[in-house]
Amino acid sequence: MAHLSYSSGTSDVPLLGDTIGVNFDRTVAAHADRDALVDLSTGRRWTYRELAAEVDSVAAGLMAAGVGVGDRVGIWSPNRAEWVVVQYATARVGAILVNINPAYRVHELEYVLKQAGVHTLLAAASFKTSDYAGMIAEVRPRCAALRRVVLFDSPEWTDLHVDTLPRWPELSADDPINIQYTSGTTGFPKGATLSHHNILNNGFFVGELLGYTEDDRICVPVPFYHCFGMVMGNLAATSHGACVVIPAPAFEPAATLRAVAEERCTSLYGVPTMFIAELADPGFDSYDLSSLRTGIMAGSPCPVEVMKQVVDRMGMREVSICYGMTETSPVSTQTRRDDSLDRRVSTVGRVGPHLEVKVVDPDTGRTAPRGTPGELCTRGYSVMLGYWEQPDKTAESIDAARWMHTGDLAVMDDDGYVNITGRIKDMVIRGGENLYPREIEEFLYTHPDVLDAQVVGVPDVKYGEELMAWVRLRPGAEPLTAESLRSFCAGKLAHQKIPRYVHVVDEFPMTVTGKVRKVEMRKQAVRILGLADADAVRHA
Repeated sequence: MAHLSYSSGTSDVPLLGDTIGVNFDRTVAAHADRDALVDLSTGRRWTYRELAAEVDSVAAGLMAAGVGVGDRVGIWSPNRAEWVVVQYATARVGAILVNINPAYRVHELEYVLKQAGVHTLLAAASFKTSDYAGMIAEVRPRCAALRRVVLFDSPEWTDLHVDTLPRWPELSADDPINIQYTSGTTGFPKGATLSHHNILNNGFFVGELLGYTEDDRICVPVPFYHCFGMVMGNLAATSHGACVVIPAPAFEPAATLRAVAEERCTSLYGVPTMFIAELADPGFDSYDLSSLRTGIMAGSPCPVEVMKQVVDRMGMREVSICYGMTETSPVSTQTRRDDSLDRRVSTVGRVGPHLEVKVVDPDTGRTAPRGTPGELCTRGYSVMLGYWEQPDKTAESIDAARWMHTGDLAVMDDDGYVNITGRIKDMVIRGGENLYPREIEEFLYTHPDVLDAQVVGVPDVKYGEELMAWVRLRPGAEPLTAESLRSFCAGKLAHQKIPRYVHVVDEFPMTVTGKVRKVEMRKQAVRILGLADADAVRHA
């Protein structure tokens, strides 16, 4: 009988039954005077004792402002120390933190605030070209649930700090604590709802596999609004007494390298495009990266040659590739420190502790034999509670046996290592950002000259994938170029959702049953755009 593509993660280390607040308190008690958080762009740093005092003060202020267990508290900001404080303060009071992508524009912000029923919004006033305060003012009258807005660096933020600590509410580890929006192939974003148990354990076990201790210092240039930053970064650190180093509000190669060198970081995170930019930085050789031991490359397929350079030139000999999705808190598979270089550059590892993965035939749902492609499914403590107030969408992704269907095509080898070979869903991963064509297509339909639009991902050396819009124009319409379409989208769509390429056609490639053939579109795009070299890049 063929060996089936199923694997379960055994472990001598038990799952944590704590809430995030209780786990944080344990760490503070054990490592009070060790560095907990460093924000290099502002020159601020906290020990665990100091960070706990800040967290408790803000948590008390939220309770005094009427925020209770289960209330949704939004956060809209690039990376900064306040983001971390709010993450742990909301966990302390049992509020549900709603992560809002810093790249969002007005219509995306309004949708999230309404869909989650956000009670209190904490935000930066602005960042680069984003006027957060202005956009909030525009949508606030239309968001009935929104009671309070507090901008960082304002008197309201200062006033939110309370010295007298209340009696903290009793919480369960299974309580929802976080909503992260992940777009759907059928339209607007869905709010993946995660519990203390989901994300605390995932952060902890990712850290365990990386060998984290209180001596580690983790450079986190990836965004906190995503699981990569707030779970694999913050929670992996605080569950081990390690230190989080924030190099800059948003990714900058030089700032990241400087942070590693100055703070003697032992671990560095990034999506492949970040590592590519760091390796290409003109001053790369001037930075002392000798403190680096490990790190994580994740978020999109990892080019094999880049991984080798990260090991050789950056000294990250124990670097790990992680695979997962927001709905699974996020990590399901991970390479190990003692894996061969070949394993670490050609697979996404094997199942994590206390988790299960299997590869199934997409048509029958039966577990496929080892070495046979199919859909990757995962089950265990990491699977989300569901999509916020969308039970129908939840049922489409999580089956009756609590298997999360990832939509990714994978192959499992005889040793349980997984290789991602493609996607059933037409999601595009651009530089670690999950982009969903349907959402972009619906926006393109608002263009007065667009009759129909289809968006596909095409290969790109830098970002892994880029967006290409295939467009049918209305009769008599003016010619449409990539530049004019980008101008139409500017300020209305987040920049990463704006198609880089535009191809105007009379008809789309179709199946005999009338379905658009996006696989054929992508194949033609490689030829039309001259992307054969990008398409040939090998990924894990």
